[in-house]
Amino acid sequence: MINLRSAFGFGCASLLAINAHAQQEVKRPNILWISTEDMSPHLGCYGDKVAKTPNIDRLAAQGIMYTNVFTTAAISAPVRAGVITGMYQTSIGCMHMRTTSYRRSADNPLPFTAVPPHYVKTFTEYMRAEGYYCTNNSKTDYQFARDPVPASIWDECSRTAHYKNRPDKNQPFFAVFNWTGTHESQCWNISKVETDPAEVKVPPYYPDNEIIRKNLAKMYDNIARLDSVVASLISELEKEGELENTIIFFWGDHGDGLPRAKRWLYDSGLNIPLIIKFPDKSNAGKVDSRLISSIDFGPTVLSLAGIKIPSHMQGMPFLGKQAAPPRDAVFAARDRVDESYDMIRSVRTKDYLYIRNYYPNEPFPIWVPYLSNMPIYKEMLRLDAEGKLTGPQKSWMAYSRAPEELYDVKADPYQIKNLIDDPKYKTILDDLRSRHKEWTMETKDMGHLNEPEMIAQMWPGNVQPVTDVPYFIINSAEDRASKNYRTGGSWSAPMTLGLYCPTHGASMVYTFEQKKNPHWLLYNGPLHLKPGTYNIRVKAVRYGYKESAELTGTFEIK
Repeated sequence: MINLRSAFGFGCASLLAINAHAQQEVKRPNILWISTEDMSPHLGCYGDKVAKTPNIDRLAAQGIMYTNVFTTAAISAPVRAGVITGMYQTSIGCMHMRTTSYRRSADNPLPFTAVPPHYVKTFTEYMRAEGYYCTNNSKTDYQFARDPVPASIWDECSRTAHYKNRPDKNQPFFAVFNWTGTHESQCWNISKVETDPAEVKVPPYYPDNEIIRKNLAKMYDNIARLDSVVASLISELEKEGELENTIIFFWGDHGDGLPRAKRWLYDSGLNIPLIIKFPDKSNAGKVDSRLISSIDFGPTVLSLAGIKIPSHMQGMPFLGKQAAPPRDAVFAARDRVDESYDMIRSVRTKDYLYIRNYYPNEPFPIWVPYLSNMPIYKEMLRLDAEGKLTGPQKSWMAYSRAPEELYDVKADPYQIKNLIDDPKYKTILDDLRSRHKEWTMETKDMGHLNEPEMIAQMWPGNVQPVTDVPYFIINSAEDRASKNYRTGGSWSAPMTLGLYCPTHGASMVYTFEQKKNPHWLLYNGPLHLKPGTYNIRVKAVRYGYKESAELTGTFEIK
């Protein structure tokens, strides 16, 4: 077996992409994402006096702090489907939380994976094709794949995935580190808290008592631990000599993991922190109030990396040479939440929040077993049963909803005074209604489709489709029309080896490694084989489909 580096005539970084772009001399920036879960901007740099976050505050002082960033849903899996594809989850069939929870409580459950349109790819595939080493440590939750996710998406995706593992240290990397310590589930046990409960601020939609305050204090304890994790990741970058070559993103997947925040389309559920630090210190300490959506993150990374953004992406880059004009509104959706169906849509401008409740006869506290573990929620259910809730607390526990809601977000930051019937806001209301309708139509909102009908289109007969086995496409001076599509063989140089999969929209990966868990390379064009012997393994996957069987072949080039 010959050395692969010499066989292909270029280094490992180029081997991973195998295209002309990867051989460019321009040094592309490294990009590091530090993402966290279930957290609104409860950070010192955002003005929260209870939060103990010196390291994140320092990161903000060295970079740009964004104050009007909103997710496309208030729960993780739909958001992450949108982030990784740059597409609204409602446009690609990934809006229900979770697809794998479908009919979970029924006698005949059918967990499924969504099948996005054939042209939809994760933005990391575009980065890998341009020579980036992409790692994810480690949450996916993309809705169109169970773990392990398709090998085309990441070079590494596991709890040990790390940019340090790339074979060529000169290769640019895109690395994600996701912290789960702020997740909703980490607030269930409030027997011991370190933050003083007397210091926390209780939102008006909660009653003010010891249980509520201890639950909020626990949330702040978790954020304090996150701060030390951020410090460790930045310290590691510096130790590796990459700090001055790396753009750092810090962001959250949606708002607080608390009742009336997570799962709901108020600012408490959608507004997140976003801090971006550049090696260039010219933006240090800047505060940016532009409206930004979480589906803008992927296109922005492509823009910063100098990679052309695919035209189908709905996200709008806000940095880099391809930066788009600022948004004047952001949009969000709530659909099935675990076992229980719902449908809510929202339009958020800098001044107003409009919400459309498609299920007005449903109670606010719909049945979500997971939520029932939260002390705040259990306490509110108890107090409601005893008739002790009043005002905004009682409004959120109501047994029906207003069909529409409208809030002045500056005058009413907690969104508790519904202005929908105030004639002074008719013009604003009409405008936001129109925006909602236009967005729904333009993005082909699949939430209007009955979920079983959608699944029937994606999984005909309720059976998951299977990706076709790929073919070898051989181009040799000796045989330019070879029929050996599924076998190897012996050919004379010069020779290129292409790969083909009949499945519409499939991605293909290949490897020369023969071990059990090899590093799969993203196929992005014919392989130029020099004289030698090659044992190659190939497989393909269309998002939402089962991956193909593996194709193997041995090629001897003379």
